[in-house]
Amino acid sequence: MIGCCSQDGWQLLLYPALLWVLFGPLIMLGMGVWCARIPGRAPRLWSVLLPLAPVVSSSTLMVMTVRDQPTCTEDLLVYFAVYVLGITALPWLLGYGTTRATDALRTRRKASGRG
Repeated sequence: MIGCCSQDGWQLLLYPALLWVLFGPLIMLGMGVWCARIPGRAPRLWSVLLPLAPVVSSSTLMVMTVRDQPTCTEDLLVYFAVYVLGITALPWLLGYGTTRATDALRTRRKASGRG
């Protein structure tokens, strides 16, 4: 028996999910910048492995709570759009794209002799 809530051990899955909602976009923004600045497999591998634990834990929680409801497919699609794409993938793409665009502009300015 773990504490007073042995029946509700699944609630421990909420902690990584909650922390990811708060700090995940900032972390993924930094991961996107890291991937844009440093070529190689290591940054890209960490960009996949780092959000794996919170996304899998929240996905497990989501599937556990909505599997018996008639709107299960709609709820899972909204979850995927908001949590996976909005909180995890979009900040990475913004960090990566902004860094690549900034580097391209700097390279263009140096080549034209303005910088």
